[in-house]
Amino acid sequence: MTPARQFNLDKGLAIQGYDPVSYFTSHKAIKGLAGITATHNGATYRFSTAANRDRFLKTPSTYEPSYGGWCAFAMGDTGEKVEIDPETFEVRDGRLYLFYHTFFNNTLPKWQKDEPNLQRKADQNWKKFTGN
Repeated sequence: MTPARQFNLDKGLAIQGYDPVSYFTSHKAIKGLAGITATHNGATYRFSTAANRDRFLKTPSTYEPSYGGWCAFAMGDTGEKVEIDPETFEVRDGRLYLFYHTFFNNTLPKWQKDEPNLQRKADQNWKKFTGN
């Protein structure tokens, strides 16, 4: 279990309020609603539908973002916790990866160019934060 202090949270809110299940079911980032929430490992998630919340509650680890919701590319490249744009993501092999994206810098294509290596390094770097 990852300590909540390691997650990318805004006043306890994960993924800037986006619905974690929607990335898997709708293949897009959908804002969650303030009235439909669930808390897991100290992080509060919002959902666009009650059905998505219920799906999350059955197997939360399936839908949690990798690396505590920090930028996957940065975790693999430099081992740093870097903010994300919740609309820049990839779901691969049953995992949700989020990425930093501004007007001039989108880290998702950089990740995709060397994904196996960056993922291996990101997994190792994340263990430094979580201790497991």
